[in-house]
Amino acid sequence: MPTPIRTRLWVDGNLISDDLPLAEVSDRLDVPGTLVWVDLCNPTRSALDQLGTELGLSTRAVAEVDDHGGRTKATRYADHTFLTVYATLLGPHVPGSIESRLRSCRISVFVLRSVLVTVRHEADSAQPILDIDEVVRHWDDNADLLRMGSRGFLLGLLDIVVDRQFTTVQELDDAIESLEDGLFDEKTQTSQLQRDTYRLRKELVELRRIVLPMREVVNTVMRRSAEANDSTELTSWYQDLYDNVIRAAEWTESLRDMITTVFETNLSLQDARLNTIMKKLTGWAAIIAVPTLVTGWYGQNIPYPGYGVAAGVVTSATLTLLTSVMLYAAFKRRGWI
Repeated sequence: MPTPIRTRLWVDGNLISDDLPLAEVSDRLDVPGTLVWVDLCNPTRSALDQLGTELGLSTRAVAEVDDHGGRTKATRYADHTFLTVYATLLGPHVPGSIESRLRSCRISVFVLRSVLVTVRHEADSAQPILDIDEVVRHWDDNADLLRMGSRGFLLGLLDIVVDRQFTTVQELDDAIESLEDGLFDEKTQTSQLQRDTYRLRKELVELRRIVLPMREVVNTVMRRSAEANDSTELTSWYQDLYDNVIRAAEWTESLRDMITTVFETNLSLQDARLNTIMKKLTGWAAIIAVPTLVTGWYGQNIPYPGYGVAAGVVTSATLTLLTSVMLYAAFKRRGWI
């Protein structure tokens, strides 16, 4: 199946082509004021090789595009920069499940002087995690980015990516707050609370691996921008983006501390509840033990209603069974057994 390739060509900020063949990209770059965007979704090896040959990309960077376990990072080459970033999405909650709901889309980005290449790796291209049309609309709504070259374009893309990460962090924050509310709710099932805590902890670990390295990614782009003497306006915008990345990273770290606190608090509450149950059971055992001791010592072999007849056996067995069932139900309802 051929790789879906999307291209756009601008000259002096004006859209010239919305479907430029990949083989013609390098031929258009000699025109001053030209800016080209190339997007590939789940590309084949041959499509990546064609892309690398057409734009003169590093073979090492092109090979890293296929590294499905690639971490968030930025690598500098002589005439371009290679980035790996992730757009994130938190899936729906499945009661009782401990599987992580965090979904991510790996985006490999090549930043050249007049070209921006995005390579997206979507698990389901029909339901993408990163809506590339939203990125294009963001570019169209901020036409001043076109005048700032490929790094201006990159800023628009990273804005969307970081915003998605912020949204994911916010949703995890809300989930942890809900978990905290359930800590002191007697109706909350302990096993469910433990599963949710474990799942959230797993999701935070995965998100942390994505968000924390974004600081170095933006730093690398900012250093490259300074070397190219980009406008102070673009530098200021990247500084704002860097501040957002820092806030997302710090928020993620604080959530990890929160989920650890929830886990430890839950253990402490379980110990306290166990102590309470033991005290209650000990009290009931003492109450029952004293009459049992007295009647057992004296034997109590005296006539009673039903004594010496079959009905007495039935009555005794029924009372014993009913009392046992009632005690079991009461203890079970209180979570003592």
